[in-house]
Parts: sequence; C-alpha cells; structure tokens
Amino acid sequence: MKTKDVYTRLLLKATEELVTDDIIKSKKSVWWWNNRSKDSGGLRLTEEGIDYISDYAKLKTYTIKFPKEITITPQILIWLDNFIESPYYITKKDITVITEKAAFELYLFSGDIRKFGYGKALSKRMSQE
Repeated sequence: MKTKDVYTRLLLKATEELVTDDIIKSKKSVWWWNNRSKDSGGLRLTEEGIDYISDYAKLKTYTIKFPKEITITPQILIWLDNFIESPYYITKKDITVITEKAAFELYLFSGDIRKFGYGKALSKRMSQE
C-alpha cells in the first residue's frame, strides 16, 4: 500500500518540483485531509490536493456522481477511508478518484457510496470468518 509520503513525493516529481523531506512534510499537511499514518487507506484529499493533481500534475481523474438522495454520514466516510486504496476527493455531490480501479468499483455501485462501503465491509467480514 502506498502511503501519503509516497504519493506526495510522486506528485512533486510529476511536476518536476524540488523534492526534499521538508517540502514533502509541508505539502502533505496541505494536500491530505488527515495527516495520520496508516498501513492502508486514509487517502482523502483536500481541495488544494485535488487541484494540484488535476491542474499541475495533469493526472487523469475520474468523477462519479452520487444518487440525489444520498446522505454522507460519518460511517460512510470511515468506509471510504478504509476501502479506497488511492487518493480521492469527496464533495456532497460526487467523488473524484485517480485510479481506474476505484472509479470502476464506484461506477458498479452507480455512485452509491453507502452500498459500496457496506459491500466492502461485508466482504471483509466474511473473509475473516
């Protein structure tokens, strides 16, 4: 699993910026929603982070619209934090990811992140039993 440090370093290299530990630390605090370290997940981006990816790094992003009736709850945010394995940015109306795999998985659920999270959590629990 790639960590925020690795993604931050790769994004800086993609724009041919100087890469030092101090720069990584400063960008990491601005681009990532939460700075805690985890072995997997926790790759939610801030608005500044997604803007850097699309405007400066020029990486392809995939935006999946949510169904109109969806309410984003803390449980949904925890599921996204645990189950999306690439950087993502979420708003009230959509989610933007940078990998095709994540986009395809979300597309299969028609953008219903509640069903996506529930399905992933159920699958994980079934594999543990």
